Amino acid sequence: MSRPPVPPSNAYPDHAPDGSDPRHGNRAGQTSGRPRAITVIAAVVATEATALLAAAGWYGYELVTAAPVLSFWGAVFTLALLLAFAAWLYAVAHFLFRGYRWTRAASLVAQLFVLTIGFPTLTGGLVLAGLAMILPAVLVIVLLFDKRVITYASRTGGSPPAV
Repeated sequence: MSRPPVPPSNAYPDHAPDGSDPRHGNRAGQTSGRPRAITVIAAVVATEATALLAAAGWYGYELVTAAPVLSFWGAVFTLALLLAFAAWLYAVAHFLFRGYRWTRAASLVAQLFVLTIGFPTLTGGLVLAGLAMILPAVLVIVLLFDKRVITYASRTGGSPPAV
């Protein structure tokens, strides 16, 4: 059985031979590759997704061990929402890291939701938990408006222009 032929390095013109996307590097005043801020934002969003996944696991465990709930199906729906939101945040982190435009808005909305939970948590006496939510969210919001992040995260989902 023979191996399929390996395409030449120029078969994918939107990628350099090292796998990077040349559209996002080698511009005047910018180092080649993705900005560090993109990596930081993607890491924070992925960490938030992991925290939601852990919360969903804990919630599911409590549901299985017969913790009292007012509505069983309401609890199942809440568990499904936690899992769906965690999956959505993982997708946002992944595609932001790759430079897709839509992820900036999705990241911003997610951080605003985190702030709406973090402030009441902080003022309700859980200072460390509140700060653990607020500080990364504020960092991400500030970094999302960095010029290099805006420039890097400008890729659309479609194919390159035909003209």
